[in-house]
Amino acid sequence: MRAIGFMDLIVYDGVCVLCSRGMQFIARRDSARFHFVPLQSPYGQALAKRYGISTTEPETFVAIIGGAASFRSDAILAILSHLPGWRWTCVLHVIPKSWRDRIYDFIARGRYRWFGRYDHCPVPPPDLAHRVIQTVPANSR
Repeated sequence: MRAIGFMDLIVYDGVCVLCSRGMQFIARRDSARFHFVPLQSPYGQALAKRYGISTTEPETFVAIIGGAASFRSDAILAILSHLPGWRWTCVLHVIPKSWRDRIYDFIARGRYRWFGRYDHCPVPPPDLAHRVIQTVPANSR
């Protein structure tokens, strides 16, 4: 299975309040480049399996941009570097990846405790619903 076409995807933990709000943050600033795939959806499950992400205890998300997958802090910086007004964040690559990922992992471990967790993936707001992909697209095989 491959991600559909050249569509840039963000596979995120849909029950994580921080992650869900992060996707809304991205969507408000993005010119519809990114599409979002909740990890708990059928397509999210398939992509998680492909990229080795636990579906029960996810410790990262994946950003698939231009066909290349990025994880942890690299994914965040890859996404931000494509958002108007946030392109400056590419300079953060000078910080060693091991340090960036330690900070990422610290936040990832505490995200449910600090920000909360939904019982199930919330329905996306109407203005974002067309950019959320939940079923495996026919052309992704």
